[in-house]
Amino acid sequence: MAAVIYTLCALTALACAYLLLRSYVVSRHRLLLWSGLCFSGMFINNIILIVDRLFYTAGDLSTMRLVAALVALLPLLYGLVWEDE
Repeated sequence: MAAVIYTLCALTALACAYLLLRSYVVSRHRLLLWSGLCFSGMFINNIILIVDRLFYTAGDLSTMRLVAALVALLPLLYGLVWEDE
């Protein structure tokens, strides 16, 4: 059951990233770009979670997951703080 939930979370993040980046291409609102990049990073974070919990059980990838989550949130933080319209 955990594999299904992890996969659905990854697919949801991928769908959000796709929709946000597609909207950015059409409208050129910068906040859509930063949000799309954030969700792209969250998708990568979810993929690392799947690999960590389901395939690579001998080790611990929690540090890598935390770094990926931090890097995923940085574009959104930049967009919210320094971008103005």
